[in-house]
Amino acid sequence: MGEGIRLNKYLSDAGICSRREADRLIEEGRVLIDGVPASMGTKVDPGQTVCCDGQTVGGKDKPVFLVVNKPRGIVCTTSDKDRAENIVEFLNYPQRIYPVGRLDKDSEGLLLMTNQGDIVNKILRGGNNHEKEYAVAVNKPVTEEFLKKMREGVWIEDLAVLTKPCRAWQTGSHTFHIVLTQGLNRQIRRMCRALDYHVMKLKRVRIMSIKLGNLERGEYRELTEKEVEELKCMVKDSTDLPMQQAIEESKPARPEQKPACAASKPARPASKPARLASKPAHPASKPAYPASKMASPDSRQVRPYSKKVRPDSKPAHPENKPVRPENRNVWAEGQRSGHRLVRVVRRPEDIK
Repeated sequence: MGEGIRLNKYLSDAGICSRREADRLIEEGRVLIDGVPASMGTKVDPGQTVCCDGQTVGGKDKPVFLVVNKPRGIVCTTSDKDRAENIVEFLNYPQRIYPVGRLDKDSEGLLLMTNQGDIVNKILRGGNNHEKEYAVAVNKPVTEEFLKKMREGVWIEDLAVLTKPCRAWQTGSHTFHIVLTQGLNRQIRRMCRALDYHVMKLKRVRIMSIKLGNLERGEYRELTEKEVEELKCMVKDSTDLPMQQAIEESKPARPEQKPACAASKPARPASKPARLASKPAHPASKPAYPASKMASPDSRQVRPYSKKVRPDSKPAHPENKPVRPENRNVWAEGQRSGHRLVRVVRRPEDIK
């Protein structure tokens, strides 16, 4: 090693366990560096000695890839909380290997085991959308409505999450196959329970391009060179970073900030430049009006005012025309006729 590397990656590369499992071992104080219990985030420098569970961890071993048909009753964790035999003890393989993902105690089928920690993380990361296919048997007849809901996604109450859309098809009256790209804890059992179904049997038959085939229960086989190459090719563009870090790094980089306006634009001059002297200046005073065109007040001709008289197109009003009496409209007390108020008008001839 040229530089110090994180302890969990060191354990993963040495084939001890996955990075996640290494973090758990470090928290439990089961990993020592030069005889001192290690802490989370510690880096291993060249020349330091690392021990896990009392055994010295050496360099990298030969890559191992196994396909295992896990039987029911076997757990995939190294903890003893289930008080059941784990898959590592069950296989008793000469090299230290660990499972890629998990199958719960009541499930069976394909389990991939390896000592390559980086490829494990790439396969397990849900954001990489690698497929896993399962054969499921339930307690009630499978209906098209049930499969439709499974495909569209099911709300899991105790996890407060909606599952991703998936593929599912019927294979028998009480059986179906489902392909997931998620890895939630006991996901298929929780999905069926949310739709009032109960899983009677659950078997994994495929992980990406690796199939279980006719492998007997409890047996294992090594991957062929072709299967290993296909597996590496499929995870080539996958990330093994933690989910949050992978999201942050996938975001496009922010563009550089534009320079300030003051720096990009030239500064305005302190004062406006003087106007060019090409235009003639305004004369101080206008030239005098010619005296010949000016007349004295006494010589001005005054035009007499004369009112135009319209021609007598109409005869003048006779002088003896009686004066029109003043029209007096009086509001008098009237009779009520329904809701109407009668208006009484006095004729001019009635007025004396």
